[in-house]
Amino acid sequence: QVQLVESGGGLVLPGASLSLSCAASERTFMRYAMGWFRQAPGKEREFVAAISGVTELTSYAESVKGRFTISRDKAKNTLYLQMNSLTPDDTAVYYCAARSHPAISTMSGSYDSWGRGTRVTVSS
Repeated sequence: QVQLVESGGGLVLPGASLSLSCAASERTFMRYAMGWFRQAPGKEREFVAAISGVTELTSYAESVKGRFTISRDKAKNTLYLQMNSLTPDDTAVYYCAARSHPAISTMSGSYDSWGRGTRVTVSS
């Protein structure tokens, strides 16, 4: 399995922006689909955004569409999540995930590798 390490979390005010990064240990996985999921306190892990391999199609949860952008830099083996107009409802631990298949997926069970997560807190 590929090693994934997230960074960029923190405490921000409502309306602020934050950019998360996910460094992958193997360049191979950058050819396959990757995604971001999040888990808020007391809630189940939920899909946030995903990007497919090869064609780099993207998919977003309705709750973040228009505010979050997923992207990756294959030369740097890094996946990003740009988050704008953050609200308290975005407070969660954010996880990066990779799957050994190029097709995009919103299902957490289809991902093979996971990072340990980075905490995002949106509060005034």
